[in-house]
Amino acid sequence: MLFFLLHTSCSTLLTLAQAPAAAPVVAPKAAPVVLAPASSPAPPGPTNVTKILEKAGQFSTFIRLMKATEVANQLLGQLNNTNNGITIFAPSDSAFSSLKSGTLNSLSDEQKVELIQFHIIPTYLSSAQFQTISNPLRTQAGDSADGKFPLNVTTSGDTVNITSGLTNTSVSGTVYTDGQLAVYQIDRVLQPLQIFDPRPPAPAPAPSKSKKKKDDDVADSPADDSTDNSKAVRFTMGNNVGLFGVTAIVIALISL
Repeated sequence: MLFFLLHTSCSTLLTLAQAPAAAPVVAPKAAPVVLAPASSPAPPGPTNVTKILEKAGQFSTFIRLMKATEVANQLLGQLNNTNNGITIFAPSDSAFSSLKSGTLNSLSDEQKVELIQFHIIPTYLSSAQFQTISNPLRTQAGDSADGKFPLNVTTSGDTVNITSGLTNTSVSGTVYTDGQLAVYQIDRVLQPLQIFDPRPPAPAPAPSKSKKKKDDDVADSPADDSTDNSKAVRFTMGNNVGLFGVTAIVIALISL
């Protein structure tokens, strides 16, 4: 029995040893990964002043006035359709709060446009350029002559001072700058003389004397009197000479 079991086991082992080896398992090839081409960066959007101010915060009143007066749309066209630079002195909400109550409501639509334009310089000014600019600055409000819309900027160290003739303030921070647009924060509203302290119009020149008055003056002058008197003397003398001649003729006839 033992011999039989040993013989069976040896036969089984011999059979397994002579069996062919199983083929190795080959893993399936992974599909090649196709990389998508890198997308190009989106082109920058148009420069929008109101969005810049909205992102900065604390300029809601200035933004509202820019939209109501259509100045925001004008700036959008200027910045994106031309190469012209723009500098904006943006008053904060606290600057508008410090105005006398009812100030904005008392302005006409035209004056509101001029007020916003008075805070805009039609050229780009970096902080370094404030040191060398010529005063008065011309704003988009127009005439910079005294009594109109003059704006003067001076520097003292790193401080940039601004005066309108009625308002004195300084730049309190840089909101945005990109080489074409510069936005600076100010803490007082710039009040132009033309709107808040208009000068009375110059008096009209005195009217000149009429021609008739001059003629009357000439007629009443002494020179005319002397001329008339000389004519009267000549007329009288002529009459006397004629009368004397007639008398002489009558006497001669009687003598005959």
